[in-house]
Amino acid sequence: MLALALIAESIGIDSETYLFGKLNKDYRANFTNLVHRCNFNRRRKTLAAYLQQLNQSLADRMNEGENVFIVDSVPVPICKLAREKPSKVCRECFETAPDKGYSAVNKPYYFGYKLHLATLANGVFHAMDLSKASVHDIHYLNDLKKNGLSNCTLIGDKGYLSKSQQLDLFTVAKIELKTPMRSNQAGAQPMIPIFRKVRKCIETLFAQLCDQFMLKRNYAKTVAGLSVRILNKVTAVTCLQFVNKQNNKPISHLKYALAC
Repeated sequence: MLALALIAESIGIDSETYLFGKLNKDYRANFTNLVHRCNFNRRRKTLAAYLQQLNQSLADRMNEGENVFIVDSVPVPICKLAREKPSKVCRECFETAPDKGYSAVNKPYYFGYKLHLATLANGVFHAMDLSKASVHDIHYLNDLKKNGLSNCTLIGDKGYLSKSQQLDLFTVAKIELKTPMRSNQAGAQPMIPIFRKVRKCIETLFAQLCDQFMLKRNYAKTVAGLSVRILNKVTAVTCLQFVNKQNNKPISHLKYALAC
């Protein structure tokens, strides 16, 4: 089940209806005991813990000995802003229901969630979380302390600029938070060039998630379904990065990872 889900994401198929239509029409002889599409979706949700374990295991094997990490977030809209009020998607519980947020990159408001991601300096997964769109990025730093991150350098954008958070991270977990300073701050200095270069890795990763893995195209109806879909996409990225590493290829070249 997990292999089928990950392969589908890796080759750009994020619709189960299209996937099972393709398997039943062109590859029926290879899948004689293929389950129904609805059962596939249910079992994938049940196996989410194993999917997370696979993702973390492969990431840990690529993260050994590294002490520079990047943190950032990306909008995950679930519907058009005009359908905000009539939409019932992911609204089974008030605490986890989507809300309206602002995208600092694309500028407009959107309705949905926000994916927070912490990666290695080369873009390999370390930790992630899904929050409401209105939640400020800086609140995710509190979760990083609980994910085993310590004795390292953490690079973020201006959204994570906070002296109190910098002090807390260093005091509790010996995490040195590096962020660019605002131009109107006293003693403002440009960010070190190497840190600017490192930050491009997570920006490239988000671009791949949005374009190649269609992160912002939503078919889920519940929060659990949305969470598993996002986890499946991130795990597919980690698997392709691991394949590239094993074949001595640049790990960020995801489109060519499965090429002979």
